[in-house]
Amino acid sequence: MADNGSKNKQSQGKGELVLQDVTRVFRLPGMPSCTTLKNCSFTVPRGSLTVLVGPSGCGKSTLANIAAGYDHPDSGKALINGKPVTGPGRDRIMVFQETALWPWMTVMKNATFGPTMLGGMNKAEAEQRAMALLEKVGLKDFKDKYPAQLSGGMQRRAELCRALVMSPQVMILDEPFRGLDVMTRELMQEYLLALYRETGLTMLFITSEIEEALFLGDRILVMTNLPGTIKTTVEVDLPRPRDFKVLATERYRQIKSEVMESLYEEGAKIFTKLDGAGDLMGSCRAES
Repeated sequence: MADNGSKNKQSQGKGELVLQDVTRVFRLPGMPSCTTLKNCSFTVPRGSLTVLVGPSGCGKSTLANIAAGYDHPDSGKALINGKPVTGPGRDRIMVFQETALWPWMTVMKNATFGPTMLGGMNKAEAEQRAMALLEKVGLKDFKDKYPAQLSGGMQRRAELCRALVMSPQVMILDEPFRGLDVMTRELMQEYLLALYRETGLTMLFITSEIEEALFLGDRILVMTNLPGTIKTTVEVDLPRPRDFKVLATERYRQIKSEVMESLYEEGAKIFTKLDGAGDLMGSCRAES
């Protein structure tokens, strides 16, 4: 794979994310319990861009929240560099499905609020770093604008900058480009790859789009239907740096076929359960 030497150098000091036998059961009074994740294990190596895909509702966002420290497993554990994740921390940052920019703050203030409030970086240092990142993604001239004055794609770029200003060891992105039009989504994918190439940051990227997974990832983790666990790991040995020409290659089509076959098997199980007229959620059942 191209750029391995520079990538290995960049990945030094970056985080390794490990999930070990993670199980998560949701319980609400008067309702059947739902086992969303069961014995789910995987590793996101240092400096890698690992993509997680799976059927709708299989627990991808639950996994992201556990890895970020916003949720906790009922059993198993999440580790960053071998240390248990017990809550949110500066060593990891999450980019959510919906925009999380503060509407009353400018782009610059959104980007610098975190590091200045948490300490470890004064205002001048945070603004210098934020300006460099905003320039990379074409938002330098929009630093004094408010989120409502930005397009959807610009808001996503601002959120990436806000996350990177924190200098995290692991970035978790939960379908960050969902809802964008096709052209904007493709541009955002290219922006992300450029940032990844420059930073070597460890990334866990969650998506429902196979093409997006193949274009971005070093490898793809395919989840099962509920209860979610890792079914297949597919190595994406397409050369980097990538552009959209890679989508026309034979190797791309081979990898896509492998991922689609694994996903379609899980999708078919949903219809089997519907035909059975039994427990539609599969793992969501009353506990005695």
